[in-house]
Amino acid sequence: MARYEVNPDAVELIRSKIAARQYVLDSDWGGSQPDAEAENAFLERHGWDAYAAWHLGLTVGANDGTKARYAFVVGDFRRVHRSGLIACVYRASEWRHKAVERAAHDLLQDLDERAGIS
Repeated sequence: MARYEVNPDAVELIRSKIAARQYVLDSDWGGSQPDAEAENAFLERHGWDAYAAWHLGLTVGANDGTKARYAFVVGDFRRVHRSGLIACVYRASEWRHKAVERAAHDLLQDLDERAGIS
């Protein structure tokens, strides 16, 4: 099974998006999550650093500048999705990636607080 470490650039980006209220509270993550075509278009326009910053997990041992390196996307490359953070918490906990799970959980709490969800 792959191992992941937390991507500090993603944590920083997601926190800034939450602070700027650039988030979606209600979405179907399955329909909102970027597909391969959206990923490729974003990569072409913005490059690997911007692409990486939307992924909370970095695959240990995978090369930078490859899609295999980045995991646990939580937004649509414009806004953070609450459902994306929930999916990340769930998947990371299911696969026992505690550091990523905790990072996603903390970001979810930040988003909920900012949005007035108690």
